[in-house]
Amino acid sequence: MSEAETRAAETAAAEATKVETAATEAAKVETTATVESKKKGMSARELPTLGLLTGILLVMSFTPLGYFRTLGLSISLMMIPVGIGAMLLGPKAGLWLGFIFGATSFYQALTGSSPFSAMLLNISPLGTFLTCIPTRMLMGFFTGVIFLAAQKLDRKKTICFFVGGFFAAFLNTLFFMGVLLLCFWNTEYIQEINATLGGLNPVLFVVAFVGVNGALEMPASCIAGGVVSKAVSRALYKKVA
Repeated sequence: MSEAETRAAETAAAEATKVETAATEAAKVETTATVESKKKGMSARELPTLGLLTGILLVMSFTPLGYFRTLGLSISLMMIPVGIGAMLLGPKAGLWLGFIFGATSFYQALTGSSPFSAMLLNISPLGTFLTCIPTRMLMGFFTGVIFLAAQKLDRKKTICFFVGGFFAAFLNTLFFMGVLLLCFWNTEYIQEINATLGGLNPVLFVVAFVGVNGALEMPASCIAGGVVSKAVSRALYKKVA
């Protein structure tokens, strides 16, 4: 090969390298733009899902679907759609759905459809507001955060959905009971309830007050939330799941 041919080959190779580098950089820019776009807002595919879950929460809150009553127990199922939304759409969606859950709970206190919440409202409207709404918003937000953390550790992208479902119920109980004690522990109403339980300290009161309901809500949310969110994620968000 002559010197001219060698130089031509070297020049062609250099140009090919430049083109490849430019293509790689363009791909990186496109990927970054896609990620930033997802951070800024939901896609056209995700908004209907959020709207559907919002509607489900509203229907559940005003019908017996939101609560499963058997043998005198009242088991809340409202945290399940919140958890599903937080896992599928992220912490911000969980925050919104938690707000819907909390707002409907506060509405029940205002209308008297929940005797317990109505009594709390008579004692302290502000305390009732804090117990009903911010607690559920925090539950939805942190369920999404915990799910994202679990998803990074779950290579098969399966267990993380059940983890998220469990924490939706666990955080709902934790935040609700925590704020309830902060706002109402020293009130006559709560102390009367505590007296019927044997005059327990705050920690044991929570365990006794939540009782069987909480023990059933957490497995129910774990199983139902995990199965549904995994199935929907596989159907609509195959690249994620």
